[in-house]
Amino acid sequence: MSFALETAAHPEGLRRVAIDPVSRVEGHGKVTLLLDEHNHVQQARLHIVEFRGFEKFIEGRPYWEVPVMVQRLCGICPVSHHLAASKAFDRVLGATPISASAEAVRRLMHYGQMLQSHALHFFHLSSPDLLFGFDSPVAQRNIVGVAQAHPEIAKKGILLRKFGQEIIRITAGKRVHGTGAVPGGVNKLVSAEERDSLKRELPQMLAWAQDAVDIAKQLHAQNPALYNRFGSFRSNLLSIVRADGAMDLYNGVLRVRDEAGHILVDGVDDQKYLDLIEEEVRPWSYMKFPHLRSLGRELGWYRVGPLARVQNCDFIPSERAEIERQAFVDWGKGEPVHATLAYHWARMIEMLHAVEVIAELLDDPALLSGDLLTSGQRQRSGVGIIEAPRGTLIHDYDVGDNDLVTRCNLIVSTTHNNQAMNEAVRSVARDYLDGHELTEGLLNHIEVAIRAYDPCLSCATHALGQMPLDVTLLAADGTVLDRVQKSALGGVSRSINHSSDEISL
Repeated sequence: MSFALETAAHPEGLRRVAIDPVSRVEGHGKVTLLLDEHNHVQQARLHIVEFRGFEKFIEGRPYWEVPVMVQRLCGICPVSHHLAASKAFDRVLGATPISASAEAVRRLMHYGQMLQSHALHFFHLSSPDLLFGFDSPVAQRNIVGVAQAHPEIAKKGILLRKFGQEIIRITAGKRVHGTGAVPGGVNKLVSAEERDSLKRELPQMLAWAQDAVDIAKQLHAQNPALYNRFGSFRSNLLSIVRADGAMDLYNGVLRVRDEAGHILVDGVDDQKYLDLIEEEVRPWSYMKFPHLRSLGRELGWYRVGPLARVQNCDFIPSERAEIERQAFVDWGKGEPVHATLAYHWARMIEMLHAVEVIAELLDDPALLSGDLLTSGQRQRSGVGIIEAPRGTLIHDYDVGDNDLVTRCNLIVSTTHNNQAMNEAVRSVARDYLDGHELTEGLLNHIEVAIRAYDPCLSCATHALGQMPLDVTLLAADGTVLDRVQKSALGGVSRSINHSSDEISL
């Protein structure tokens, strides 16, 4: 069974429109639409057009190198990969739990990452669409346009992100690709001077984070018809939560709610995630499609990230963010909020929560003194799960007796959202593009829907081993000398010298 608008019944003769590349997202992706002679949409797909193969690069490497190596997956969320890998190798070393000081430093690093990433996404990448309109002039639709028209908003976004990056520098050693977390703990604590420098900026950061929530909330209040309808569709919701149901972005158990908000699964140990989730490969994308094993591919797909987390938890354990979560839930009038644009509102609630947690952590004496490392009984495998800015991030490793990694499986946040992003693209295509002459502004509606998920496409392309490939060798004059194609099922064929002769390999 195929999903609606995933595959055209008769693609021959249809007009192809490509949005390539999708802009203001991390990584490279494109959207293709197939339209009939009346501009009705017959097929809509989000494609990931690169592959990287990190899961294979890591095999054969010493396990202690991996928390640093995996950060190269991404320049936006390296801290999330750094911490998820470190948590997995804590298990391998039997370092569970790590010391109180190591956990405090890691949590501070993680919530600094949430703060800087959420600020980057909302203010730099999405606010041009939200403040100027989806059809506004393309020359204005960027952070420079925001800085010119709304300088105070732009300033807050830049300085909130800077504060988060400074927390990362202090805890990880560098703003990007740091080394602070190691298997079994951390390699440094926070000094009193570093803590005090962060505390001095906290009141301003808290006020600006609250302002950001207010902006997102007001956008919904000013145009509920658009914000409730745009890219809206029902789905399951997945995240980790604390054992008591509270939001916890660093550690917890897996929980899934169905589209009506009822808890489907709760309390799943992170080490047993494969009992809950399986991945599917489709021939037209390098990004996998995860879903719940118990429900299958048609009914088991789900959303992760801020929209899921804010509604999946029972409460947020910080005062201001919990007040805002309740207002968000009330917006749904007893039903989960499924609107794609509500991701931004939920994201700003999480950013406010991150600042509140940072304030609590900076008062924790464990940041300044205590044990750096813990060890225990050695294990052969370990899973590390963390809530990254874009959603649930899973790192899963096996390690041999010689300390070399023998297997790696990564399910990153954007991969979890693959089906949901495709559904958002199709929903917008049906509601806004179908039957219309396409314009740049209409096509930007598709990108607006994708950006709401804050996708990190370079992290998410991991279909190594089952991916389709099409390699063409051209002569200097453009003549095709050789072409090899591999299907998603592994079949390989070759066409030589652009002739009609085709052989199976």
